[in-house]
Amino acid sequence: MNRDDKLAIVSELNDSFSRASFAVVADYCGLKVSELQKIRVELKNCNSEIRVAKNTLLKRAVTDTGNSALSDSFTGTTAVVMGYADPVAPAKVVAKFADDHKKFIIRCAALDGEKIGVEELIALSKLPTKEVLLGQLLSTWKNVPTGLVQVLTGVPRSFVYTLQAIKDQKEAANN
Repeated sequence: MNRDDKLAIVSELNDSFSRASFAVVADYCGLKVSELQKIRVELKNCNSEIRVAKNTLLKRAVTDTGNSALSDSFTGTTAVVMGYADPVAPAKVVAKFADDHKKFIIRCAALDGEKIGVEELIALSKLPTKEVLLGQLLSTWKNVPTGLVQVLTGVPRSFVYTLQAIKDQKEAANN
């Protein structure tokens, strides 16, 4: 590979690292190309990608980006998953793929520029998607005013029921 090709790859990787809000570094040694193709397709469906490159090129590309904390993890056979939107969806794909393929070993990840471990990545993968969380929040917001109105109307309603019971009692006593 000549110098111009390397510069083009570093530039392309740098752009990807700059745009990525979520990145995962993993070891893919021993995986078949067909297996990597499966995760590549799944990641593409959630606005993410997996890239394989030389560690020296990855180290150059990650400098001066929000994901520069990952540079010390580029050793051995390295694959980098980069997510450009919601981090939960690619985290789910990567965690499931790592469970299904024992040769795919997650080293670390970065979320909004902060390095996180494998445990945090697994916890992130168990979160509901952004749309589900927004739906739950909207449901909570809708139920709070309804509950407040029911509580506030409960006291006068009880008072009216009590007055009605006293009235019924007096009418029964007079008859």
